[in-house]
Amino acid sequence: MADATPPPLPPGGTQSSNRSVMIVLSYLWLLALVPLLVEKDDKEVQWHAKHGIVLMVAEFIFWIAITIVTIALGTILGCVVSMLSLLVWVGILVVHVMAIYKGINGQRFIIPGVSEYASRF
Repeated sequence: MADATPPPLPPGGTQSSNRSVMIVLSYLWLLALVPLLVEKDDKEVQWHAKHGIVLMVAEFIFWIAITIVTIALGTILGCVVSMLSLLVWVGILVVHVMAIYKGINGQRFIIPGVSEYASRF
């Protein structure tokens, strides 16, 4: 007969029954608000949601900066910057996938600057 005891709780909170779904939502830009508002007792989900929101804001600021630089440089150099920014966006997508993968496996993907800022909240 299998042991019916639940897994140990993370320090400082209860474990959500739909933790994996909430961690995935945490890194899908604006959808990070769902786990932040719904899973208030699960500290791990809260960390990932805050991390996802700070990451989203950083990406939004980066997008605005790239747009301004592209417009300021004009047609030819602006095209070069746009092409290079495409590589950066692919990198951002990889960061999101890695954060989701690590989060589902019970780990945290630490991004310098972003993770320290997210931990302040």
